Amino acid sequence: MNNDEINKRLKQLNTEDFIWIIYIGIIFLSFLSNSYERKYFIYNDEKSKNKYRNLNIIIFSILVVVYLYFLKNSINDLKNLNANDSEKKKKLIYFSFIGSLLISISGFIFLYIAFIDKELDVELAFN
Repeated sequence: MNNDEINKRLKQLNTEDFIWIIYIGIIFLSFLSNSYERKYFIYNDEKSKNKYRNLNIIIFSILVVVYLYFLKNSINDLKNLNANDSEKKKKLIYFSFIGSLLISISGFIFLYIAFIDKELDVELAFN
């Protein structure tokens, strides 16, 4: 690796460190969301139901942005492949792209469910 590649990777790692902090916030919001959901089911509290739904929309909106960041990185990795790269590297980058794409799609699906499911019929457990 040359200095430009190392600097690029270090910058990427700093961004990923920030994403880990975001995940910690997501965990906190998920605990809070579960407490509102529990309160709704025990006491039939409509305010708690709305807070639960709104928190899930916030959670999945944030996650979709994070997933899109990783998808963008995977696309860039695909674009940066060259003929001299090993077959193993090419295959793994391709698999990484497929995984990032599928996770992004699942994020959009869960966000859609969070918006549409006003009666809390579906458990959203991919936080």
